[in-house]
Amino acid sequence: MESDATRMCQLLVGLPAVTILGVIDEHPDAAIVVAIETALEHVERCRGCGTRARIKDRDPVLLTDLPAFGRPARLLWRKRRWHCPEPTCPAGSWTETARAIAAPRLGLTDRAGRWVTFQVGAHGRTVAEVAADLGCDWHTVNRAVIAYGARLVDDPARIGSVTALGLDETLFVKRGKWRRKQWSTSIVDVGAGQLLDVVEGREAAPATRWLAERTPAWREQIKWATLDMSGPYRSVFDTMLPDAVQVADPFHLVRLAGQKLDEVRRRVQNETLGHRGRKADPLYRARKLLVIAQERLDERSKGKLTGLLKAGDPKGEVTVAWHAKEAVRELYAHRDEQLALEWVDQLSEDMRWRDCPPEIRQLGRTMRKWRTQIAAWHQAQVSNGPTETMNGLAKRIKRVAFGLRNFVHWRIRVLLYAGKPDWTKLPTVTP
Repeated sequence: MESDATRMCQLLVGLPAVTILGVIDEHPDAAIVVAIETALEHVERCRGCGTRARIKDRDPVLLTDLPAFGRPARLLWRKRRWHCPEPTCPAGSWTETARAIAAPRLGLTDRAGRWVTFQVGAHGRTVAEVAADLGCDWHTVNRAVIAYGARLVDDPARIGSVTALGLDETLFVKRGKWRRKQWSTSIVDVGAGQLLDVVEGREAAPATRWLAERTPAWREQIKWATLDMSGPYRSVFDTMLPDAVQVADPFHLVRLAGQKLDEVRRRVQNETLGHRGRKADPLYRARKLLVIAQERLDERSKGKLTGLLKAGDPKGEVTVAWHAKEAVRELYAHRDEQLALEWVDQLSEDMRWRDCPPEIRQLGRTMRKWRTQIAAWHQAQVSNGPTETMNGLAKRIKRVAFGLRNFVHWRIRVLLYAGKPDWTKLPTVTP
């Protein structure tokens, strides 16, 4: 059992090679302040001429530390300022550094900086919440999270080999008086469910540059490229991953078919009754039944839907759109790639028939344009679902951040939360 008072204080502070100068406890509700200085383990010499340096001053630096015994804690570090006694030496003066105590230009101790990075990054806590735990301001915590977090997310070992890559956009922020939308693109390892990176914009150029920075061997491993029928992302894959099989996400195709059905319903509603849907209108009453899968409708619901369509759809356009939606859904009821390609070709041709509603003809043209990507799902069995999941995690960070507008901060916060950094390396990284 340790009985020396100075040694006991050093053990409680838990920092190597420091001397405890005193403890300041002004009020039970205030932070407890521990004054320290580094223990001199060797003679300090001038970095310019090698002459033995002299102490010029002792600058007090107040650092936020982890709470101690339920109270906020501060370290008052008396940092030595050295100078060279040689008048002709250009070195002048310099301040000592001790990364075990704190990284340069950060207001947190090193252990507090690593703790806040883990809290904000791994647990998705708000910076303001963590700052309140430490009794410091938002900027002090955020600077530490960015400094330590950047080392983790930019670790080359974080991104391993990828066989299925997905791209999707997510809204980053709305700026200015007119709420101009600024987007970002998520680059996701679909197989591992890992967010690889986030780049600005949803155009082709940023994602293309990101892939160009990877090695040719890394890109050659990618067998599947999933997307949501986006022209810019298709251009990215055509340019950078020409050998990868592009796969159109089934969810987005089925959703598009549902959107076209809804567009037909709303147009027919206005053409027949001259107003938007009202509670007693047949097509308005049928709106929810139309989006339910056919196999999930019981006999009563089927009879109700048939009657409402008969009453509110005199030309049968909504009925045609409903059958088109169901035909698109049926496309994914089997796993035969060749049959799927033939199905897409025939279905897109039928939808482009001149008697079909214009919205359905547009859907048919879209399916013809993406025919190979749509059919490829039956072989690949991969989708953009993991990419959408990563977008959901990114949106959670955006919600708790309450107005995050700096893209660098956004990227690091999102990658710490969803990018699967190696947290075992946090004790070793240096900002």
